[in-house]
Amino acid sequence: MLLNTINFGLLLLPSYQWLDAAGSVDFINLHSQASLKFDHQNESIIAKAPNIEWHYISHNLEPVQATSGPAGIPTCTYDTCPQLDYLLVPGPDPTAPLPNGTAAYLQKLVTQDGFKALLTICTGSLAIAPSGVLDGHNVCSNKVALKSMALAGQLDKNVKWIGDKRWNVDGKVWSSAGITAGIDLAAEFARVHFDPEIVQFAKDAAEYVPNPAQPDPFAFLLDGIDLSEKCCRYSLIIP
Repeated sequence: MLLNTINFGLLLLPSYQWLDAAGSVDFINLHSQASLKFDHQNESIIAKAPNIEWHYISHNLEPVQATSGPAGIPTCTYDTCPQLDYLLVPGPDPTAPLPNGTAAYLQKLVTQDGFKALLTICTGSLAIAPSGVLDGHNVCSNKVALKSMALAGQLDKNVKWIGDKRWNVDGKVWSSAGITAGIDLAAEFARVHFDPEIVQFAKDAAEYVPNPAQPDPFAFLLDGIDLSEKCCRYSLIIP
């Protein structure tokens, strides 16, 4: 169970899916002391909640436009971001180049002492796969994008792509499939890391019943697609 202060990062890649970010961040934040103090009257429960510090990260401090809604405002760059416990990656265009310095930042982050887990939402996993940080892991992603990229021979063969789960946990890599599956991943993160009373309160406050990893009602989208075939490592990273 996590207490004290958690440093959680959100990676702002160009044209990231707004709900990927907003849904996951907001659901996890419902378990924080700041959120509980606003909604809850039980001091003993509030005392069990962690402080969560959110850091919005980009390669520079310019606003990053999402697919819709307001632009995301970075609070730090790759060079100035404090030590993180967790990083959440919402999905952008999975074939777009990673901004300058992103791959190096991810590679450095996941090997740092104290870094606990990388959480990817929707196409976030496909976007950062060229960095190598997902190599050897079983990883979920958006199934429509997986199908398109598999047929085009663009999937990174060093990642073990999953086609029949809404979310998956493989060591330090937590990954989810389509947009709303990111909230399910956030709910599983909360179940594992936070006090059960806080977890139940957050679900009640959100009026949300999390979906299990399986069965996945959208697995049919990849019927007939072998994610291990027609794959090749490709590089879309700007040095």
